[in-house]
Amino acid sequence: MQITQKNALDKLNTVLSFIKNSFVGKDEVIDLLGIALIARENAFLLGAPGTAKSAIVRMLSNSVEDGQNFEYLLTRFTEPNELFGAFDIRKLKEGELITNTTGMLPEASVVFLDEIFNANSAILNSLLMALNERIFRRGQETKKLPALMFVGASNQLPEDEALGALLDRFLVRVKCENVNPDNLGAVLMAGRKLEKENLNGSDKEQQPKINPQEIRELQNLSKQVDLSDILKVYLDLIHSLRNTGVKVSDRRAVKVQNLVAASAVMCGRDKAILSDLWVLKYIWDNEEQVEILQGIIDTLIEKDLDKQNETGQNLINHPQSFSNNIPNAEELIKEILNLQKEWEAENQTYEQKNVIKDKLRYLQNRSNWIKNTQHKTHIQTEIENLWQKILQAV
Repeated sequence: MQITQKNALDKLNTVLSFIKNSFVGKDEVIDLLGIALIARENAFLLGAPGTAKSAIVRMLSNSVEDGQNFEYLLTRFTEPNELFGAFDIRKLKEGELITNTTGMLPEASVVFLDEIFNANSAILNSLLMALNERIFRRGQETKKLPALMFVGASNQLPEDEALGALLDRFLVRVKCENVNPDNLGAVLMAGRKLEKENLNGSDKEQQPKINPQEIRELQNLSKQVDLSDILKVYLDLIHSLRNTGVKVSDRRAVKVQNLVAASAVMCGRDKAILSDLWVLKYIWDNEEQVEILQGIIDTLIEKDLDKQNETGQNLINHPQSFSNNIPNAEELIKEILNLQKEWEAENQTYEQKNVIKDKLRYLQNRSNWIKNTQHKTHIQTEIENLWQKILQAV
């Protein structure tokens, strides 16, 4: 890694650390936005109001020095002009249809679209092209977009098939939830501090910066990362995910490699390792797939980390590759009992049975992290009983 690229990476890590200190318990969301930024891929945040989605993206946007940012709350009545700009009246008098994009989406470095699934048919095609191809097209007018990253947010996933195509343009999907109750005190203190800084106008002065050119250097660097060592495992993983019902199209399979490469860049490496596959936990289509992906990916990474320890390898792993939180025993047993009911239900398809098996493997893996021996034994007994039922049905 060249000195200029290392400086750019140090700057980005400083920016992300600053945001993490401002938003307690949101490291996962912030790290993933950093990954999406380096990969030049779009990120989608799913969460109820008040989970700091907008505030985090706004602070990240403000950290891009000399870059124009665009933020908009979509409604069902949002018109193209509100996002892309209105026709230039002076040019219109001369018979030319030219859009005045000053201060609008086509000129922004970071674009944040809140309540993205309120997008109507009038703006959908233009929005899909902007998200996928980084191009704005209106009539004979075509303009390449300088956007480093698009971020979308919503309180719920779309049900309309047309809006499903919009979700597909966001490669990274992150759930934003209220922080763990144990961290609530720290959240209150950090929030109070942030409000004080906003009131005094000192937040922007203290906030570290990175310029768009430095981000582009990191984006170019991610394209040069060597993925050869993990390609075989990655291929097997894509096949496994498809078999469990997670729809990974060829296009998405190609683009996910950008996230893997970005994880390597964040760690200062020019070669990807197996723990970089942690990013695949965030390519779900619905909330049911979250646990399935976690189970498959966490198991794969844990084996690799154990191997690293056994062989004494001194590899730099991304911090999020270690993020396997200790499960709540009560919640775990509820999930196992629900799986038992699902398995015993009539007319289960082959695919649905495979999903149940994958969830059970995930819960089995999670049960090993429970510290209370009595709880662990009880849970693992229930898991074993369900496996026996599954084997008897084969």
